[in-house]
Amino acid sequence: MATVAANPAAAAAAVAAAAAVAEDKEPQHEELPGLDSQWRQIENGESGRERPLRAGESWFLVEKHWYKQWEAYVQGGDQDSSTFPGCINNATLFQDEINWRLKEGLVEGEDYVLLPAAAWHDMVSWYGLEHGQPPIERKVIELPNIQKVEVYPVELLLVRHNDLGKSHTVQFSHTDSIGLVLRTARERFLVEPQEDTRLWAKNSEGSLDRLYDTHITVLDAALETGQLIIMETRKKDGTWPSAQLHVMNNNMSEEDEDFKGQPGICGLTNLGNTCFMNSALQCLSNVPQLTEYFLNNCYLEELNFRNPLGMKGEIAEAYADLVKQAWSGHHRSIVPHVFKNKVGHFASQFLGYQQHDSQELLSFLLDGLHEDLNRVKKKEYVELCDAAGRPDQEVAQEAWQNHKRRNDSVIVDTFHGLFKSTLVCPDCGNVSVTFDPFCYLSVPLPISHKRVLEVFFIPMDPRRKPEQHRLVVPKKGKISDLCVALSKHTGISPERMMVADVFSHRFYKLYQLEEPLSSILDRDDIFVYEVSGRIEAIEGSREDIVVPVYLRERTPARDYNNSYYGLMLFGHPLLVSVPRDRFTWEGLYNVLMYRLSRYVTKPNSDDEDDGDEKEDDEEDKDDVPGPSTGGSLRDPEPEQAGPSSGVTNRCPFLLDNCLGTSQWPPRRRRKQLFTLQTVNSNGTSDRTTSPEEVHAQPYIAIDWEPEMKKRYYDEVEAEGYVKHDCVGYVMKKAPVRLQECIELFTTVETLEKENPWYCPSCKQHQLATKKLDLWMLPEILIIHLKRFSYTKFSREKLDTLVEFPIRDLDFSEFVIQPQNDSNPELYKYDLIAVSNHYGGMRDGHYTTFACNKDSGQWHYFDDNSVSPVNENQIESKAAYVLFYQRQDVARRLLSPTGSSGAPASPACSSPPSSEFMDVN
Repeated sequence: MATVAANPAAAAAAVAAAAAVAEDKEPQHEELPGLDSQWRQIENGESGRERPLRAGESWFLVEKHWYKQWEAYVQGGDQDSSTFPGCINNATLFQDEINWRLKEGLVEGEDYVLLPAAAWHDMVSWYGLEHGQPPIERKVIELPNIQKVEVYPVELLLVRHNDLGKSHTVQFSHTDSIGLVLRTARERFLVEPQEDTRLWAKNSEGSLDRLYDTHITVLDAALETGQLIIMETRKKDGTWPSAQLHVMNNNMSEEDEDFKGQPGICGLTNLGNTCFMNSALQCLSNVPQLTEYFLNNCYLEELNFRNPLGMKGEIAEAYADLVKQAWSGHHRSIVPHVFKNKVGHFASQFLGYQQHDSQELLSFLLDGLHEDLNRVKKKEYVELCDAAGRPDQEVAQEAWQNHKRRNDSVIVDTFHGLFKSTLVCPDCGNVSVTFDPFCYLSVPLPISHKRVLEVFFIPMDPRRKPEQHRLVVPKKGKISDLCVALSKHTGISPERMMVADVFSHRFYKLYQLEEPLSSILDRDDIFVYEVSGRIEAIEGSREDIVVPVYLRERTPARDYNNSYYGLMLFGHPLLVSVPRDRFTWEGLYNVLMYRLSRYVTKPNSDDEDDGDEKEDDEEDKDDVPGPSTGGSLRDPEPEQAGPSSGVTNRCPFLLDNCLGTSQWPPRRRRKQLFTLQTVNSNGTSDRTTSPEEVHAQPYIAIDWEPEMKKRYYDEVEAEGYVKHDCVGYVMKKAPVRLQECIELFTTVETLEKENPWYCPSCKQHQLATKKLDLWMLPEILIIHLKRFSYTKFSREKLDTLVEFPIRDLDFSEFVIQPQNDSNPELYKYDLIAVSNHYGGMRDGHYTTFACNKDSGQWHYFDDNSVSPVNENQIESKAAYVLFYQRQDVARRLLSPTGSSGAPASPACSSPPSSEFMDVN
């Protein structure tokens, strides 16, 4: 649906036509169907309002007030009633009566109702349309999981490339194709049939995007109302005039028009967490033979628009535009907005502006470029064959030829090599040998089997402050290993330790000794308590009982009479060992006073003697440090009574030999600093969340009144701790050589349970041994250092320093194919680029070191900032992806016939040190 919206002459013609239709359909009251018939036909008939929407059909807008008046008329039952609505009048829906543009923000059901085409035509034939008003026709469009009437179509401004001042505003449905936009533009500008045309869309950044695919819809192309669409007509010499248009110069600012710098020394603007993309692009842009391929327009002859595995050539064209801008020498930095949109369009994982992995983007880009530039237009089926005892040379050659029969592009020529994969069945000994292509090597880093954990040790001696310790423990160890390591620092037996995860003033988890250490994350606050018993109360045992204790403070709540008090957790919880013979409320109170004595002051004699005996007797019920009245003490034993009832009180710990206090406190009242309350593991008094928790060992809360806490509780001392000497220990990580990582890559490994191999001899899946060997190396070798480690409980980044050579990386010892001793350059590589990652798992920043192919000078690319650097600054713990160029390729590109640009060696001398910045 393309309709004129802003052309006055066309609008006037449309209104005149609508008026003529309205006059021809002037309503005749005596010919109107019966009112009931009208109601059924408009509301409930097969063509009425209640029918479902169908994609592509037309519906019409009717002003809500008029429609309500019509409803009242037909439901009144009197055709001669004064409520007759008259002609359909949609005047209130329009902004003006010249262009007849709809008002913004109209709402269905409040401002208008929708009628299907048949019902609309019936209404017009019965009542007519207000003179001069056009019908408001809209299409039903189909969006993901929904169909809706498109009330506001997209209004596009169509212009020609050679006359940007003259435009036509045309409305299109979101479901209209780009082909319809192109045909409409050709009609508006009277383009001859034999002329070739194509469309560009000006985006919000001011740059232009090519509308490649004419079959996609306006919605898929993300075109918006008011967007400028430029139709470009091919010149007679077969070229496009895009380069002559000032607006076609993507992302070139006014100040850069006269700028002339070194080609390739161009930054990329960070669009919002897109440093990962910028880093990958800068590395790839500094691959000499690939950049020359695009700069010399070799890609134009190899674009594959029909490859179902490709991206219709759009990724290749977007990358080519980026390379040409970066290597034009006319930009200090460019905005890769178009490329970012293309990547997000074809790879939804890169949509938006979240941080991603530069290696993952690089993998996608290499695969996308390969499929967009694949010289194989129709891929044939190739059956993979096992070696079956044949010589490796024969099998490898067959595998490579089969690969090239389906995959033949500049990416294959530049980046693809060949593995030898050997699988051995552990049962029957069957050996399977295959040769598989690769685009990059993901090599593991030697991983330490130790980890460092920081814990706080809480001794039983109340005079000693908590101690902070840094422990070296096995990564795959158990909680008991942590206790053993801590025992060496403290001299306390591991059997007298309990380990807890403390979070928000409460115990998040109490660990068992056999639990794995991997369940403890680096960010967890781990407390280790010295205890002399156990939490589980075993009847008949003489061991002390370990009681979890929380600290709470009463806080007045905002209430009309201030009668309600809230309870707020504070401080660090405790695990307190209580002897069984002292396991009463009085005994527990005294044990807690002893444990808190370092930072809780005992009341003096004046505080204790503050009333006569009679008053003491009357106030005893309020001062007993038993369960507070704010919570209920649940005990399955029927004889339990409250601690202040004057009768035997059973202890709330479900032990038969625990007796409560009957005459406590004594007649001469001692001032109590706090009260005690049984609570659940969350520190609240409600212990009825589940039947299991009712019968479980309760936690104890020490409840403080604000004044008592302020007077007797020393918060500064309570939070104090000391650092053990081990806290200063830093586990040193020895650097590793890149060759060690490659050796690990080629080491024999056993397949995991989640990825077994089907043995054709045994006819079942087996955990076979697997070994990868390098058979054939590519011109450009990409080495991905696997710094990010993922386990079930944790994720971490390995910041091990990997020592890698700038020049002469020798792979001759790793390649098992019979070698050509007369040409050692086939196995030696020089570094040309490095993608760096600074930071951790959840946040970080990507940058690039790269060697310019023309000058041979190294530069540091940090988004839109580019600075020259020394070679000795390149090696760092941040190195993540390495790009190496084979020496024979570098020599070939240096030859006069190898490249028009005559690139210098990538490993060359550096400029004066005064020009360099320190990036480390």
